[in-house]
Amino acid sequence: MTKSDLILRLAEMYPHLLQRDIERIVATVFDEISNALARGNRVELRGFGAFSVKHRDARQGRNPRTGEAVAVEQKVVPFFKTGKHLRDRLNGRDPGGED
Repeated sequence: MTKSDLILRLAEMYPHLLQRDIERIVATVFDEISNALARGNRVELRGFGAFSVKHRDARQGRNPRTGEAVAVEQKVVPFFKTGKHLRDRLNGRDPGGED
């Protein structure tokens, strides 16, 4: 699902809202998640998952074409860990009941 698909789906679910308002809401949610991660904060959406940042240390890598050693700088990457409810739904289990 793309961002546009999400906006269209929400517009169908909430016909009383204008599509431009839905676009603004979706953009605001994504921006807030991005800003929180940029500040190094964790964003948890209960039942869905948690976004966080992971720090990758600098290391020596290899150019796969030449085999030459290449210095790879330290970097920060986004990380997503699914919540239990989402994992259970993906695996066909009833998240509210017993397995």
